[in-house]
Amino acid sequence: MKLEVRQPSIPQPVEPPTRDEAEGCIQCQLGSKMVLFITGECHWKCDYCPLSENRREIDHMYANERRCEVGDWDAVIEEARAMNATGTGITGGDPLMVRERVEEACSNLKDSMGENHHIHLYTSIPFPPKHAESLAASGLDEIRFHLLDLELESYLPTLEACAESGMNVGIEIPCEPDREERLFELIEELRQSPIEFLNLNELEITVGNHDNMELRGFNLTNEMTAGANGSGKLARSLRTQVSMANLGMDDHEPPRQPYGFSIKFCTASYKDAGQLRRRFMRRGEASIAPHEQLTDDGTLVFGAIYCGAEDAQDFIAELVEICDIPQQFLFHDEGNGRIEVPLLLAEGIADEIEAPAAMIEVHPTYERLEVSLIWLNEQRP
Repeated sequence: MKLEVRQPSIPQPVEPPTRDEAEGCIQCQLGSKMVLFITGECHWKCDYCPLSENRREIDHMYANERRCEVGDWDAVIEEARAMNATGTGITGGDPLMVRERVEEACSNLKDSMGENHHIHLYTSIPFPPKHAESLAASGLDEIRFHLLDLELESYLPTLEACAESGMNVGIEIPCEPDREERLFELIEELRQSPIEFLNLNELEITVGNHDNMELRGFNLTNEMTAGANGSGKLARSLRTQVSMANLGMDDHEPPRQPYGFSIKFCTASYKDAGQLRRRFMRRGEASIAPHEQLTDDGTLVFGAIYCGAEDAQDFIAELVEICDIPQQFLFHDEGNGRIEVPLLLAEGIADEIEAPAAMIEVHPTYERLEVSLIWLNEQRP
């Protein structure tokens, strides 16, 4: 059987990062940040919230795709090490609904992964400024505020306190196509704030927010992305205005003064095709077993010989003897009732054995979600 390697689908070229981007963004683009979903609880009911029903308003924790019990920091650290994470992005829900848990997470990550492990967090809460110091002391390096209804004033004392505590402070918001006038007003107001960056995310239409987005009249840009039509165009216009002023190249009369913060636009397609894929590939590279191969799509493929638990050790001994393969390249997956082997070995012996043989493809996550199975012979388990 000939193995065909799929090529990844990239809707459009990816823009490289710039030097003034936040460290959290750079590490996300490298695929080296673990995502810690620390709670699904949130004060607000934003109509564009992309969370699915199995995470929204539920007090669960996930380290990447791995479900963790609340407070099980050993599991969180294990997942960080499984992908050789250089940092962690804490999200939700709204993480500061459980501020003490956030501080505990930061402390455990810094203690276990080292002081250089970069931690950033998203919140929409203009929390009491007194908490900024304890968040920074716990190890939080960077904080990103989602401005509810794009209103800045109530956040200013908290922004100032976070900056004074030593954290890198920014704003991160979806770029809503029907809020163009307000967004251009906002970038002028942000001149008076202590932020270092403004991140504009392409507004996404997902299963979790589809009905609300339809009510607002938003359509997908195209079939290859979850981005709302008009969001990307508006974000690029805002970015151009800020960037040109910062570079002293503004053609407005009179020329606008530099804004004092950088601006970044992140597309919906890049979050999926870029950041997620690179994170999967990084975890795959860090956790790949001797019998597995890493594909261009960030999945793992291997061969499998199905057998009962009572026959597994005899089968392994036979494979070692007859196929002249080191036992380290064979793994008995008792839960799935199979012996995992290199794919070329499974293809080579599939027609010579009476046991079912298959090609398996899985995501390199903790749960190892199986995404494809192709039988290599006529046998079935």
